Amino acid sequence: MSYTGPDFDPPPSRRFRRGPLTVALAALVPGALLGWAVYAAVGGSGDDGGDASTSAGASASASSPAPSSADASPPDGPDESDGKKPSTSPDSASGSASASSSPSASAPAGTGPLKGKVVVIDPGHNPGNFRHTAEINRQVDIGTNSKECDTTGTSTNDGFSEAKFTLDVAHRMRALLEEQGATVKLTQDDDRPFGPCIDERARIGNKAKADAVVSIHADGSGTGNRGFHVILPGPVNSGAADTRAIVEPSRELGERIAGNFVRATGNGPSNYVGGGTGLVTRKDLGGLNLSTVPKVFIECGNMRDSKDAALLTSGAWRQKAARGISEGIASFLRG
Repeated sequence: MSYTGPDFDPPPSRRFRRGPLTVALAALVPGALLGWAVYAAVGGSGDDGGDASTSAGASASASSPAPSSADASPPDGPDESDGKKPSTSPDSASGSASASSSPSASAPAGTGPLKGKVVVIDPGHNPGNFRHTAEINRQVDIGTNSKECDTTGTSTNDGFSEAKFTLDVAHRMRALLEEQGATVKLTQDDDRPFGPCIDERARIGNKAKADAVVSIHADGSGTGNRGFHVILPGPVNSGAADTRAIVEPSRELGERIAGNFVRATGNGPSNYVGGGTGLVTRKDLGGLNLSTVPKVFIECGNMRDSKDAALLTSGAWRQKAARGISEGIASFLRG
C-alpha cells in the first residue's frame, strides 16, 4: 500500500519501560494456546479460521463481495506486498472518497482505564487502491531497501476484499477502545482515493506519539493454510529505519494480542508460519521498520481457505476478532 499524504516528522526517540509485565507475558500466550488446544480437542468448529500472511498472490475475484460490511486489503506484506498479486477487481469497493492528508481521528476520549492513551489502528490496504495501480506501485524507502507504496490486498474466492475486512475490524476496534477512554486514530478510513503508502502509515503512528499501533490484515495463502499470526518487528538499524528501541515493547504488545485473540475467537495460531506460536518476526516490512513506537501486524486469517473465509466474512466473527485484538491492546497499555 502507499502513503501519499504529507510527510510527518518522527518524534524524538522514546524509551519504553519493561516491568513485571514480562513474567506475565511469559505465561500468557502458552496458556491461551493451551486453552485453544483443549477447545480444538473437544470439537472446535472449522468456522474458527485463522490468518495467513506470507503466501501466494491473491487477485480479487470480479464477483461482488459477500454481504458483510468489511473488506480486506493487501496481503501480508502487511503493509506491504509479500509476493501477493494486486487485485484488479473493484471488489465492490465503495467509491474513493476525497483525498485526505490527515489520519481519521476518534471522537474526544472519555473516561475509562485507557484515558490518556493513544492507539493508532492501521487498516491494511485502501479499498480504492485497485484504481490507482501506478501510484501504489511507486517505490518507497523502508530503510533496508525499497518496496511498493502499497498493494490492493487479497480477497476471498467470492470477492470479499481484504481492504473491506480490515476497515470493518478497525471500526469495531475503535468503538471498543474509545469505550475504555482511549484516543483512537485510523491511518485511513476510505477517505482518500488510495493509500497511504507504507512509509506514511508508519509516520502517522510516530506523529501521533502512539502508545500502541496495530496494522490489521488477512492473508492470501493456499487452501488448507489456516490460523492467525502476529508479526513482530525484528531489530533493524539501516538508513531511515531503527527499530531497536521498539522491539521489546512490540513483542509484549504482540504476545498480549495473540493470547487475547485466541480466547475471544476460539481460533488457533497459524498452521503454516510461526511454528505454532502465532508469532512471526520480520525485518522486511516498512510499516514496522520505520515505526518509532510499539507496533505489530496481525494476519487474522487466510482469505483463500474456505473455512477461514467463512469466518472472515461473518460480522459476528469480526466482532470477536476486534474484541480480542482490542483486549490485547488494552492489556498492554494497562501494563
